[in-house]
Amino acid sequence: MLKALENKLDGGRWFALNDKVFALRTLREAYGQVRRNGGSAGVDHVKVADFGKRLEEELGKASEQLRQGSYQPQKIKRVEIPKAGGGTRPLGIPTVRDRVIQTAVRDVIEPIFERKFEERSYGFRPGKGCKDALRKVDQLLKQGNYYVVDADIRSYFDNIPHDKLMNRVREEIADGKILKLIESYLKVGIFDGLQEWTPSTGTPQGAVLSPLLSNVYLDPFDREMKTSGYELIRYADDFVILCQTKEDAEQALEHTQGWMLENGLELHPEKTKIVDLREGYFEFLGYRFENGRRRPRPKSKDKLKDAIRAKTKRTNGCSMELIIEKANSSLSGWFNYFKHSTKDWDFKDLDGWIRMRLRSILRKRLGKAGCGRGQDHQKWPNQYFHEMGLFSLHRAYLDARQSSTR
Repeated sequence: MLKALENKLDGGRWFALNDKVFALRTLREAYGQVRRNGGSAGVDHVKVADFGKRLEEELGKASEQLRQGSYQPQKIKRVEIPKAGGGTRPLGIPTVRDRVIQTAVRDVIEPIFERKFEERSYGFRPGKGCKDALRKVDQLLKQGNYYVVDADIRSYFDNIPHDKLMNRVREEIADGKILKLIESYLKVGIFDGLQEWTPSTGTPQGAVLSPLLSNVYLDPFDREMKTSGYELIRYADDFVILCQTKEDAEQALEHTQGWMLENGLELHPEKTKIVDLREGYFEFLGYRFENGRRRPRPKSKDKLKDAIRAKTKRTNGCSMELIIEKANSSLSGWFNYFKHSTKDWDFKDLDGWIRMRLRSILRKRLGKAGCGRGQDHQKWPNQYFHEMGLFSLHRAYLDARQSSTR
């Protein structure tokens, strides 16, 4: 995409971007991404499939409005989604049309910002991901960085100051129509049941542009930490700073608090702390790091259990083969992420718990109450479920460890 963006102002900012966004080819590719991602309808109740039925008409209309600079996004539908540890998180759902246009904007401007982003930022970055961040954390721990600043930005996505964010966008982009479009997405109304309001800060979680804009806003923080010599690992608004001494960690935390305050943000006082890994633990991207070990954090296991519970209710009328097939889809995906744990305890425990759920279903079908226990282990031994194709987390872990040592 950068090769197509040839015109730059003397100040180094990019202009003449709008024609790249409203090009029908760009919009078609954007719709393809939205279709693959799926998702619910917005406030207009138009589903992705419905939009696709009149695709050329919709894209043509959007293209013309973008060309003229008259396009206005519709309100965002706000819903609450459950969090693994309890409670809910607000999620904004733009209309399909707005998701397509936001995707087109992101596809055009993302390469401009990507070329300057710091390498220690891993969230929502092309070619980067959680495992890259975790590998870097592991590397730094092995180098003796036992003091960890475990930080949490309070309601980051809701509190990003619009004016400061737009100033950072303007450092790279000079196209007025694109700037107006981005700002319109930040200020679009929120519809939540019978309530409706216009946000004065933040960028909605769930909006296509939000991850990129969140990285744009925190990139100066990444740079300042690097310049100051701190080992920062950041994934979106989740980050840790690994240090060799307690004094370094205290200075890093003080520096971080100062930067956040100057930029309209705040660290959560109860969730931000300094951890000495020889005495405590920290959690990052689903893993718990403790005593030189890396394992799934309790909330990660709880989330898997919730998924398995939904698929293994005792009143489930499906065949055991189908129940196991559905459970396997959750188990294999979960294992693929947590297979880098350093011990097998959690996999053993979860395997036993899952088999108990399945034995309880079989007991129910024989007219017996209660959980699978006692003689049920002889009636339906572990091998029974293995032969039926149940994915074993522990067996998969041992196979992965053996493969890695060959």
